[in-house]
Amino acid sequence: MVVKPIVQYLLNKEYHVTVATRTKSKSDAMIDGHVNGTSMTWTVDDEATLDRLIKEHDITVSLLPYAYHVMVAKICIKHKKNMVTTSYVSPEMKALFDEAKDAGIIILNELGLDPGIDHMSAMRIIDHVHDKGGKVEEFYSLCGALPAPEACDNPFNYKFSWSPKGVVMASNNDGKFLRHGEVTYVPTEDLFKNPLKTTFPEVGDLEIYPNRDSLPYIDLYGIPETKTMMRGTFRHPGWCESLDAIKALKLITNDKYDFTGKTYSDMVAMLIGEINSSEIKVKTARYLGLDIDAHAIKAIDWMGLFSNEFMNRKEDTPFEITSDIMIEKMMIGKDERDMVVMRHIFLASYPDGTREVITSSMLDFGTLATDTAIARTVALPAAMGVEMILKGKINITGVYIPVVPEVYNPILDHLETVGIKMVEEYGLPESDILK
Repeated sequence: MVVKPIVQYLLNKEYHVTVATRTKSKSDAMIDGHVNGTSMTWTVDDEATLDRLIKEHDITVSLLPYAYHVMVAKICIKHKKNMVTTSYVSPEMKALFDEAKDAGIIILNELGLDPGIDHMSAMRIIDHVHDKGGKVEEFYSLCGALPAPEACDNPFNYKFSWSPKGVVMASNNDGKFLRHGEVTYVPTEDLFKNPLKTTFPEVGDLEIYPNRDSLPYIDLYGIPETKTMMRGTFRHPGWCESLDAIKALKLITNDKYDFTGKTYSDMVAMLIGEINSSEIKVKTARYLGLDIDAHAIKAIDWMGLFSNEFMNRKEDTPFEITSDIMIEKMMIGKDERDMVVMRHIFLASYPDGTREVITSSMLDFGTLATDTAIARTVALPAAMGVEMILKGKINITGVYIPVVPEVYNPILDHLETVGIKMVEEYGLPESDILK
């Protein structure tokens, strides 16, 4: 759901682009008859074809599920071909640094939105503060891919504009961050409890829950002095409360069960230890310690999980069943707007004793009929990085993320030309820091 803008960007720059994907009709539509575009059917189990394709091309962009990036990277190293991804660097990918360097190539990861634009825009301000002799005392990095306010018409106040399974899978992460000098670990079962709250102009009230482990970014961003390092995810009110209940019901676990002949209410009853599914809504509310009219109960009811409809499943996982229901009911409509909301909040101090809050904010809208905001903001940074590598403007080798000035400055400047801009505000009072 985010590939089209990178394909179109590179084709329009007269590069030859091959799109290899499981569903050829989708890549045909992305190429849209462009003379420099080639579309082909390919799946990840065909390593021989992957080897040939990487060897025949100058650079490879992997937008596969993250688990396959290392496989691609090893073949890129073998053939000494550069590589770009928009995914987080896994320990296995990081371990390839020396091999990539010896091969004389760059494997540039996390070159999307979050991760991606967040790193680049953060580093621009961090370097600015350090260049003035200052210190970063606190840093919050917050981002969310959301439906625009007028498209929020379900109890979750959410619609999928990118990999639906990925959104739900990420809900099983835990969290870890540094705040006011104290490290807080948030186990997965507590991820959506007690979200922070804020208001974003043109959007309204938003909630924030922790985004994975924030602590490595203290070193990655070069801010050992900071007392707060928290990466968070924005959601409209309703999501955190509902997902907290869904997780408590074990509805997005990957445990396998035999669901042969079971209804949706039977599944819920099974997961909460009930013998039968009669009055399942009441039993569920009691299990969760919630009122029958609680928002989360209404959300689960809206999904149809209390219904007596047969699931038509055999051995399966609650994750697959629940995420399939969410995909069916919560995909963004063709003419509905999605949006990307990003905000960095810094508290900086300087040798002369002055202190300031600095914010860097972005709000971007899109639609499926054109390009979604999430597709634009994920794909275009990657496309621009690909072009810079092809033109020899990035000469470092090894495994990297875009936190070096020679990468982030030109890409941020170029993104502004396509309307993707971080608006920076300096000199704000300390009262503007996130509470």
